[in-house]
Amino acid sequence: MNQSSLKSINCHHWGNIRLIATDMDGTLTQGEKFDSKLFEILTRLSAVGIDTLITTGRSAGWVQAIATYLPVVGAIAENGGLLFWNHDPQPHLMSEINIDQHRQQLSQVFKLLQTKFPQIRESLDNRFRVTDWTFDVENLSPIELEHIDYICQSEGYGFTYSSIQCHIKPIYQDKAYGLNKVIPQYFPDLKPSEMLTIGDSPNDESMFNQEEFSLSVGVANVRQYCDRLKYLPAYVTNKSEGEGFCELAELVISQL
Repeated sequence: MNQSSLKSINCHHWGNIRLIATDMDGTLTQGEKFDSKLFEILTRLSAVGIDTLITTGRSAGWVQAIATYLPVVGAIAENGGLLFWNHDPQPHLMSEINIDQHRQQLSQVFKLLQTKFPQIRESLDNRFRVTDWTFDVENLSPIELEHIDYICQSEGYGFTYSSIQCHIKPIYQDKAYGLNKVIPQYFPDLKPSEMLTIGDSPNDESMFNQEEFSLSVGVANVRQYCDRLKYLPAYVTNKSEGEGFCELAELVISQL
C-alpha cells in the first residue's frame, strides 16, 4: 500500500462527529499505559456530547472492567465478539455460539499451530476469553504470520493480529462486524458523517474499509503496517499512539 495516500487529519473538518469508535492498545495507550491526558480528553469528549466506543482485541475479562471504569459509552471486546456498556456489566454476545464447544475447537486449532510453530505461547489473558483464542505475536515474522493465517483459514477459522497478540477467531468476526451490529441497534439515527473510526494495526483493518467507514483514522504508528494492510485509513495523525488519539480528539472538539 502507498503511504503517500494517507492524508493528514488537518485535511478534514471534523465538526459533525458524534461517535468515535477506537482501538485501545497502541491507539489509546502511550507506551502500553493509559496516561492522565487520555482520561482528560475522554472526559472532555463526553462533556461536549461525543460518545467514545472502544473496540479492542482484548479479552472479555479485561474489557468488562475497562467499559465500567473509563469515561466511555462502552466497549466491544475480542475484535467484535462481545459488547459491554458502561452502565451494564453484562456481556452481550454478537453471535450465537456454543461457548464450551467453541472453546474446544479453538484450542484444537491452536494445538495444530503449535506443531508448526513450537515457539508460540498462549497469551496470559486467554483464560478470560469467550469468542477467540490468543497467543503472543512476539518473535513471529510477517511470513510466519501469513502462514498461520493460511492454516487457520484451512481449518475454517479467521486470523488477525495486533501489536500485542494473535487471534484465532470465527471467520466472520472482526471489528467492522461488531460495529455493524452495534450501530444500527443502539445508534439508529447516526449518520456516516457523524462517526469516525481510529486504530493502529492489522486487527483494525476492517475499520479502515472506506466503503463501510468513510471517516477512518490511523494514529501515526499505523505506518509500520501499511505494506500488510488491504485497507488504509483515510487520514493519519501526526503523533503516535495515545498522543495521536488526543491530537485528533482536540481537533474534533475545537471544530464543534
